[in-house]
Amino acid sequence: MKLQRLSRRCLAFSFAVIAQCAFAADHYPSRPIRFLVPGATGSSQDVLSRIVANKLSQQLNQQVVVDVRAGASGVIGIELGKAAAPDGYTIVVATSTLFASLPALKVKLSYDPDRDFSPLSRMAMVSNVMTVNAGLGVETVADLVKLAKSKPGQLNYGSAGNGSPAHVAGAMFDLLAQVKTNHIPYKGAAQALTDVIGGQLQYLVTSPVVAMPHAKGGRIKVLATTGAKRDPLIPELPTVADTLPGYDITQWWGVVVPAKTPATIAARLHGELIKALQSPEVRDFVARQGASVQPESPGEFAAFMRVERARIANLGKQANIRLDD
Repeated sequence: MKLQRLSRRCLAFSFAVIAQCAFAADHYPSRPIRFLVPGATGSSQDVLSRIVANKLSQQLNQQVVVDVRAGASGVIGIELGKAAAPDGYTIVVATSTLFASLPALKVKLSYDPDRDFSPLSRMAMVSNVMTVNAGLGVETVADLVKLAKSKPGQLNYGSAGNGSPAHVAGAMFDLLAQVKTNHIPYKGAAQALTDVIGGQLQYLVTSPVVAMPHAKGGRIKVLATTGAKRDPLIPELPTVADTLPGYDITQWWGVVVPAKTPATIAARLHGELIKALQSPEVRDFVARQGASVQPESPGEFAAFMRVERARIANLGKQANIRLDD
């Protein structure tokens, strides 16, 4: 008899929990949503998140507040996302550095992208551009390879930090071109670009939005894009892969939620995110930044990140990149 009463109580409790979750999902969102951006104010993920957040606010009829958290290459922001309640009121920007490069190259990491988060979709992706100092005497990627081979260990390239897309891009260049150049990490890409202009760095892989105005002003030269195929937004530029087959480095940004977020709420957020990304306002804005929207299913996003991590881990092993040292 006691066992039957206990079973009935457990069953009643289960129904109560289910009912409460259903009520929460039906009335979601009932308060502002935090859009956590791991990175610096004015960064690509910050700019992109603000236009997406504005669209989501309109669609959900609820405020979506962008919360920018810089520090430790964005890891501080990711840790906050990991610790957030899995209730749908915190969504997090996933970047190529934080969800691909660092997990692939760093053993001691305070978060696990698969265990601690659930994917929704990529937001956008962009092929970066390879730039060189205007006085270097380099007109093509082949010229840069030839120069690097003639001056082993004497050319410097910059990045926004260890494990950043520019760091990985430089390591891939060394590996495929069979040359040796020096990686100089900076606190941000803007400072690195300034040193390319000044001649302290010989080359840099960076965003076309940042680079093209300087190229038009003659302060740097843009040699090629870094994706596997020509960028439809700047089709006049060749790819690095045209000279170094297999070269493929893109930068991307997506959205994840804390693990254990209720499936109904995650599905609602995914649907609204896809709707926002497919809107003319967001699509056109992203295009003006030199990128393209990349709406996809959670499964497709998860599979993409796994492939990227495996690819970068293999590169790190071949190029001897060790971020825990």
